[in-house]
Amino acid sequence: MKARILAGLIGSGIQASRTPALHEHEGDAQGMHYLYRLIDLDQLHLDSSALPDLLRAAEQMNFTGLNITYPCKQLILPLLDELSPEARGIGAVNTVIWREGKRIGHNTDCLGFAEGFRRGLSDTARKRVVQMGAGGAGAAVAHALLGEGVEQLSIFNVDDNRAQSLADNLNQHFGVGRAQAGSNLTSAMAEADGLVNTTPIGMAKLPGTPVPPPLLRRAMWVAEIVYFPLQTELLREARALGCRTLDGGQMAVFQAVKAFELFSGEVANAERMLEHFQHMNN
Repeated sequence: MKARILAGLIGSGIQASRTPALHEHEGDAQGMHYLYRLIDLDQLHLDSSALPDLLRAAEQMNFTGLNITYPCKQLILPLLDELSPEARGIGAVNTVIWREGKRIGHNTDCLGFAEGFRRGLSDTARKRVVQMGAGGAGAAVAHALLGEGVEQLSIFNVDDNRAQSLADNLNQHFGVGRAQAGSNLTSAMAEADGLVNTTPIGMAKLPGTPVPPPLLRRAMWVAEIVYFPLQTELLREARALGCRTLDGGQMAVFQAVKAFELFSGEVANAERMLEHFQHMNN
């Protein structure tokens, strides 16, 4: 009997998401009945306070699992019964599955970013890196960066306390001094080998750049997690200077690969999913 999967994505402003098509295309290729639905808080005129009701409704409708995105990746934590080791360490969840009546939270963002980083920027310098953003996605990316050998990560966030909290978490996991809350963006950028944007700035609905373009330097590499548009203003400025860059498509695909496997219990064809993503964005 073919597997039947009903999955969804909860977040704000997600109508342009490629995730449903990635999951359904791979499900079709494997002969599954695979439906993936968007649960867009903006479209439903809801905010994150609706999260408990939405989780309960998904349970009642027998969803196999849910992906969770901005702004709910950390807000969902107290609503779950168990966390995977990765999700617990990172302090953010982007995938929820139901097992034996329990809500179990996972984080596939960290693995997703790390895989894309290895593929696109494996030979780059990584002594000092600047990261913009300390939210749920930022926590996952920061864990991935230190796991990939970044020696010192400076984290900047609108809320300084949030940046400090993430730095403290990272130093507990990776060693004292590996991460710090940034205080002077100009000086940090002047010394940085690379820059990563984990904020939503650059999305179609939030245009702009998270750092002033004059702070970019040709010798830097620049990575992005926003993937709609695939070429953000930040990447456009960086490429004009001749910087090495990594767009947000890689993380989008590889986090979906792992989420597909959690939902379906089957191994995803990562290259097929990557090819389909590239086809959708041509």
